[in-house]
Amino acid sequence: MNDPGTPMFWRDERMPYVELRRVVDGRKVCYAPHSHTQWSLGAITEGQSTFLYRGDRVKVGAGTLVIVNPNWVHACNPIDNQPWGYLMLYIDTEWLTNLRYEAGLLDTPCWQDIATATLSDHECYAGYCRMVEWLLSSDRELLEKQTAVVEYLTALMYALSDQVTAPLPKVPDNLQAVADYLQAHAAMEVSLDTLCERSGYSPGHLIRCFKHHFGFTPHAYLINCRVQDGQRELKRGKPIAETAVNVGFADQPHFQRTFKKLLAATPKQYRQSLLNQQIDTAGGK
Repeated sequence: MNDPGTPMFWRDERMPYVELRRVVDGRKVCYAPHSHTQWSLGAITEGQSTFLYRGDRVKVGAGTLVIVNPNWVHACNPIDNQPWGYLMLYIDTEWLTNLRYEAGLLDTPCWQDIATATLSDHECYAGYCRMVEWLLSSDRELLEKQTAVVEYLTALMYALSDQVTAPLPKVPDNLQAVADYLQAHAAMEVSLDTLCERSGYSPGHLIRCFKHHFGFTPHAYLINCRVQDGQRELKRGKPIAETAVNVGFADQPHFQRTFKKLLAATPKQYRQSLLNQQIDTAGGK
């Protein structure tokens, strides 16, 4: 029997725009602050947890949906070792942007953040759980699953259409150049001197300003990029040891520790769940 505290990841290569994570008992599931390139939507299915989002800390409980915009720093953790469970859906930002645009909810096909961080609407929550049930079911055909995702997310985007945020303050060009450099060179050793030369800032000023705009220090941002790159490598079926080196970690143990710290799952758990799902898909409908 699987440990209820072990995370399960669902993914179907025929639906590359969505990925699901399920945890039945999250008492030992602890995240360090991190971010995703995807838009994320989660449901607390049992108990309560602490939701840290862009510096705010709120308690969320069963029946609540949590909403995480792309690249916003967040973490969700247990309270005093109390049981809690959740379902988290990661949706490709470009795919969801096009869905909103085609539904007439965006004037241009450019992403706009959602203002609300939590949603306690019973119908939205129940609909989310039904959609997830369909995704996890081996008795549902591909077209049914695709339809369920599109219908639910379209309805939710309409429900949240008045929650679009004003654009965040523009990141100064020199700081954005630093972030772009870190993403492009995440697998390499990067020095603070190099970043200061690119930004024109002193070390202390660069670290303070970068954290203000991105929610991370430059080093934490670099590590977050490496873990995101590691996820992409593992999805492609790359071995863990090879992935560790490819994305910039000194060795496999360092990669494993950092991956688990940020994502509350080991690379093996993440990769194995995806491999099992691919096997199930190949043998199913």
